[in-house]
Amino acid sequence: MKELLVVVDMQNDFIDGSLGTAEAVAIVPYVLGKIEAALKKGVEVVFTMDTHTNSYLESQEGHRLPVTHCVKDTPGWQIHPLLSPYAKRSFVKPGFGSPELIDYIKKGGYGHVEFVGLCTDICVVTNALMLKGALPELPVSVDAKGCAGVTPQSHQSALDTMKMCQIDV
Repeated sequence: MKELLVVVDMQNDFIDGSLGTAEAVAIVPYVLGKIEAALKKGVEVVFTMDTHTNSYLESQEGHRLPVTHCVKDTPGWQIHPLLSPYAKRSFVKPGFGSPELIDYIKKGGYGHVEFVGLCTDICVVTNALMLKGALPELPVSVDAKGCAGVTPQSHQSALDTMKMCQIDV
């Protein structure tokens, strides 16, 4: 069975930058171990990258979340240095979900897809639900230990939502 591990937005701004949290910093070693174990088992690993321009604050998202982050080609946009050597294939996304990632998975013939990363309550939940909606019979899981949310409460709420939508947590 062909498997895929999707590492969502493990970028500096979400870890210890402008939108960083202690919970995000804490999951980095776990996510690194998860990636290394997956690769040893022959599991394909891909990354997503939240990507904005200098005019982010003028966007709808910027009006609702007025914190500049993940501006393309800035240090905050980069994948965390411990994880970046493994980011051979990345899907740049200007919003919460990546239609390009979903299309890639649709064409890939995967028997299982697992998600880890940031933020559980925004981009992880969006991509996992987009995938489940596109491929309802594909087993999809989220490793809660490899995710962190904006707050611990919203992290848990997102996990509960995904469970209700038949995503294994």
